[in-house]
Amino acid sequence: MGERAKHPVRTTEKSLRLIEVLNQFGEARLTTLADELEMGKSAVHNHLSTLEKHGYVVKDPDSKTYQLSLKFLDIGGQIRGEKDVYKVAEPKVEELAEASGELVHLVVEEDGKGVYLCRSKGERAVELDTYVGCRHHMHSTAFGKAILSHLPRERVDEIIDQHGLPRVTPQTITSRDELFEELERTRERGFAVDDEERLEGLRCIAAPIRFNSDVIGAISVSGPTTRIDDDWESNEFVDQLCRAVNVIELNKYNV
Repeated sequence: MGERAKHPVRTTEKSLRLIEVLNQFGEARLTTLADELEMGKSAVHNHLSTLEKHGYVVKDPDSKTYQLSLKFLDIGGQIRGEKDVYKVAEPKVEELAEASGELVHLVVEEDGKGVYLCRSKGERAVELDTYVGCRHHMHSTAFGKAILSHLPRERVDEIIDQHGLPRVTPQTITSRDELFEELERTRERGFAVDDEERLEGLRCIAAPIRFNSDVIGAISVSGPTTRIDDDWESNEFVDQLCRAVNVIELNKYNV
């Protein structure tokens, strides 16, 4: 969990808030941004001009709107590419998607949430609200519970304190005690499940990726309840998933 800055730089905070608002809006005019940020137009223009000068914001000369540039994609791509777990797991994510026909994700934990590093769609895969770089709560997802199940209890408590246990569907776990019971079951069987806990009609199975006893990520397979049944012990996707993770963990030693 990131530590709160003792002496935050207000100018930097304002620029970061501007970036977040632009990301939310997609594109916006100066007046809209000033209203949203409750800042003067001159001050917002100065922030935009600085970001534009350094290539982080682009301005449409016709519509007079601003938007974030693809420089963020460049930076994100470099960060992702430097992660060993991505280098090793990405080919297996594609193989598993092809073999299962479903949607497969590679996810890591950062600041208490699950961050999607890559995704691959099999021929029958459903389209979900996921994309590379997006973040989701851990307690309502299979990949999240797979990772949480191998973190120290005090770290899990910190994550709960930081992000809570918000209800997403009627099946979402919202009790701390119930979550820890589910994490114990996850450790015992070696994989985690999301039985319509984040999206109704969707089931997910996930297995943790471990290296030197530390959990470094998780792989998940997602599909509609009509194709992924809840007989977990005989579920065909469990074997496919666990075999893929086993290969990833073995290959990790050679990176």
